[in-house]
Amino acid sequence: MAQLIYRVTGRRGEERVFQTFRNTDEGRKAAAVLAAQLDSARTVYDVRTRIGGRVVTRTFKRRKDADAYASTIEADKLRGVVMDPRRSTMTVAELAESWLASNPSKRADTRATDEYHLRAHILPPIGTHRAVSVTPAQLQVLVNDLATRLAPKTVARAYGVVRAMFTHAFATDVLARSPCRGVKLPRVDVKARKIPTPGEVIALADAMPDEYRAMVYLGAVLGLRFSEIAGLRVGRFDLLARSLLVAETLTRDGIGRPVFGPPKSAASRRTLAIPVPLVELLTAHLQLRGLTGADAEVLVFTAPDGGPLRYANWCSRVWSPACRAARVDGLGFHGLRRASATALVLEGVDLKTAQTRLGHSDSRLTLNLYAQAVADADRDAADRLAARFMDRPRDGRAMDRSRAKVPGP
Repeated sequence: MAQLIYRVTGRRGEERVFQTFRNTDEGRKAAAVLAAQLDSARTVYDVRTRIGGRVVTRTFKRRKDADAYASTIEADKLRGVVMDPRRSTMTVAELAESWLASNPSKRADTRATDEYHLRAHILPPIGTHRAVSVTPAQLQVLVNDLATRLAPKTVARAYGVVRAMFTHAFATDVLARSPCRGVKLPRVDVKARKIPTPGEVIALADAMPDEYRAMVYLGAVLGLRFSEIAGLRVGRFDLLARSLLVAETLTRDGIGRPVFGPPKSAASRRTLAIPVPLVELLTAHLQLRGLTGADAEVLVFTAPDGGPLRYANWCSRVWSPACRAARVDGLGFHGLRRASATALVLEGVDLKTAQTRLGHSDSRLTLNLYAQAVADADRDAADRLAARFMDRPRDGRAMDRSRAKVPGP
């Protein structure tokens, strides 16, 4: 409970007097008696309360103001919205540092992206502002300025960092409320992405060097991400049981160095069944490299020097030439994963199984981000609907009535 203290100061001759009294009948009377005895007597009212593990004191000149504050602070504590005054001076830059340190398990590439947006887009305009002073209007100005220089998707990614940072501030009692409210972002137009056909996947695999051909089918058949394939070790395969465990990824840190870490999410750690043709291809790949089950910790795919793959180098050296040879220029490796997801949907695989195989934590990702209907499927859907609703009824009367209403030439 907030505690009200009477603090009386004044002079008794040359002596300066300072004394405090509790807010009781006896204390109030004693304070009044002392004030009457002193020259230049002054009474102020301290409200003491415990916030954030320490005692916080605020002083008022009038008793009514002190009582009002004491009532308000206790009500705020009950509602869980009272803030530690020590944190009111925290700047946005200090908040960003606290937020980054709050999740040591964050993937290295994700952390590098967050740090880039903070350094390049967020801290220069608002880093020196006190976190408690930032308003939705200021964030809207920030977003509007970024939208003049960056693509809408990049603006959304940068604002995602801002939102996560202020959510952390709310969760750690730095702020009673996040300023990320009602901020309007530029519209992100969803672009149709290239989804390779089965024939193009085969042509692409045939154009790849022998030591990387299996990567194409791991992407198209199993839907693995490049980081998951680059992080595969021999011990993750059980070719007799025809299964593969996705338990590690290879990404990069803020300066581009390869970093091994856990999968993208808990759902991304998964065991996948492998079809027989892919088992045979992987067996041939391991034999080509001279690897056996005793090499459990050895990477399945490596750079020419035997080290881990670097995505940019591998794309320029291997992937792009193969795409040109297969006449699928502009296709990214992630296109194989989209092809896998789309094929799962078109082949009638239930959504839960598709979600599990792709390692999505939310089934909406499976549908919204990857399962893009191809032209043949769209045409087939249209024909089926026409067959259901537009075929002539057996007695012919419904269609005859429809034709009768159409005016002649």
